[in-house]
Amino acid sequence: MNNPPQKLLIVDDEADVREFAANFFRKRKIPVTVASSGEEALEIIQGENAKVQLVLLDLKLPGIDGIEVLKRIRQINQGIKVIIVSGSKPEEGGRLQQCRQNGAINYIHKPLVLEELEGIVLKELSQE
Repeated sequence: MNNPPQKLLIVDDEADVREFAANFFRKRKIPVTVASSGEEALEIIQGENAKVQLVLLDLKLPGIDGIEVLKRIRQINQGIKVIIVSGSKPEEGGRLQQCRQNGAINYIHKPLVLEELEGIVLKELSQE
């Protein structure tokens, strides 16, 4: 049985946010998978059949934080695009600069407006 490519990976420790966003994109026929921690996200990305093209990554995660996950994604595959989605304001603690230095392509502040996020996701996935 062939699994479709999981183009979009949503990483958020808040189950409601994670599942709401995943269902939103699934209804739009975008292959999506989810992870509740940085460790789980890295396992998915390193998986044998991983086809992740874009990651929506929360910064505050249990275990390793989003910045460290971003750094490790860059080590695994520099072609994967990462958009930071966080409740922290980008200017807090120099987070925006840290994210950009480590290859994030965008920083979106929660609460999410999924229709706006959809435009960004579709644009990034269409550039593959």
